[in-house]
Amino acid sequence: MPKGYVAMILHAHLPYVRHPEHPDFLEERWFYEAMSECYIPLLDIFNKLREEKIPYRISMTLTPTLAYMMIDPLLQKRYLRYLDNIIALTEQEIIRTKDQKPFNELAIFYNQRYKTIYNLYIKKYNKDVPAAIRDLQDSGYVEILSSAATHGFLPFMSLYPESIKAQISLGVDTYRKFFGKNPMGFWLPECAYTPEIDEFLKREGIKYIILETHGLIYGKPRPKYGVYAPILTPSGIAAFGRDVESSKQVWSATEGYPGDYNYREFYRDIGFEADYDYIKPFIHPDGIRLSTGIKYYRITGKTEQKQPYVRQNAVYKAAEHAANFMFNREQQINYLSSIMDRPPLVVCPYDAELFGHWWFEGPEWLDCLLRKTYFDTNIYQFITLSDYLNMFPVNQVVSPNPSSWGNKGYYEVWLNASNDWIYRHLHRAEERMTQMANAYKNATGIVKEALNQAARELLLAQASDWAFIMDSGTTVDYAKMRFNMHIERFNKICDLILSNNIDESWLRAVNYSDNIFPDIDYSVYASEMK
Repeated sequence: MPKGYVAMILHAHLPYVRHPEHPDFLEERWFYEAMSECYIPLLDIFNKLREEKIPYRISMTLTPTLAYMMIDPLLQKRYLRYLDNIIALTEQEIIRTKDQKPFNELAIFYNQRYKTIYNLYIKKYNKDVPAAIRDLQDSGYVEILSSAATHGFLPFMSLYPESIKAQISLGVDTYRKFFGKNPMGFWLPECAYTPEIDEFLKREGIKYIILETHGLIYGKPRPKYGVYAPILTPSGIAAFGRDVESSKQVWSATEGYPGDYNYREFYRDIGFEADYDYIKPFIHPDGIRLSTGIKYYRITGKTEQKQPYVRQNAVYKAAEHAANFMFNREQQINYLSSIMDRPPLVVCPYDAELFGHWWFEGPEWLDCLLRKTYFDTNIYQFITLSDYLNMFPVNQVVSPNPSSWGNKGYYEVWLNASNDWIYRHLHRAEERMTQMANAYKNATGIVKEALNQAARELLLAQASDWAFIMDSGTTVDYAKMRFNMHIERFNKICDLILSNNIDESWLRAVNYSDNIFPDIDYSVYASEMK
């Protein structure tokens, strides 16, 4: 038996970004880049490990917004167009750099890499990435967690619990649709916890959640094992806490692995550096320079003078860092097991997009870590959180502390001077949606269609991503546009229903644009009889 366990959780999430009204929408590239750099490379690694009969256990989420984007025919078509474009660019780069050996080798590398991704997407996964992830779960390698419908920040909906109910219920329903079973775990958006959430999780049969570190250690009473074993909330849901030490090693660009000078430099891309006339056919049709994914430099150091990226050296460094991570977990678990009367569990949750997008070598690091853990250590094993609960179902009852995994650990990222203005509109819309659901029970025909679309617009406005972007200062105009658009559409739909004057052609156009949750039933927002 190992002395302890490690649970690796990858949180795969993107906001719902789909713009059929534009032939080439800039922010849709978030999805295409993540598909090419994160999700498909990670899938390839997981499948190769399975094919080589190397046992592993890993957890991940696939949020409803991301899952629906993955199966959307329009986005699938546009993603293939994106891959065609980048492959064409790499072929031009092979010609352009023929006399520049370091860059030419990289151009060939990128050409082969994107062709492989194209073939995997078409031939192996048949353009259905959620089905490929489901297959890994069904075969016992991956455990998929559910999440809220549109990644809404649940603590801020406490005044209107019907909205919490809708976010959780629709999220679980979507999980059942994509994965054919009930979820065991639930990823709280931004790991944001408040006690009011428990009731709705319990109704859906959720067994466990994941909290930020101090969500556990500042709980009452203080947990006996800190974050190295789960606690039970008063409602009976297990809560696991994030380990600080392992998080910093992987997250931090200054203290952690991703900042190593051998790794690829994220911010140097030929989309911004190549001659404009040369790169113009491969950037946005409006002439906007953008990241192409073709990056020729390594981090090098804290200097603007960057050295060429050497792929082999970076992969060697990823293996070295995987060995270091394994060693640190061994030392950590050796110590913890000496002071605990049960095997400790180290919980390591990360954004999936870190692996491959922000940290280009992240997938190789993870691949090496899973292999080394299997072959080279008997101190710990990788397991899932439900695995641990099955072994240790009896746990201390603790009331967790309100918390999130945002900066400073509470709610400040999603409520500050940059974004506080959105909540008066959200709260009014949440209140109004419940009033409409109560007033129009058992609606049919076009009224029901309108109410369902109003629910979609509210859900999309509630996405925590918009407030996060406003706080971070990146693409703020887009976040404001999306929030305002959904709130305006919501209010217009409600006004049209109340005036008995629904514009069917406009409503259908809005539905074509915001077509997530095709089976939604607005009555999920209705008040419950006390």
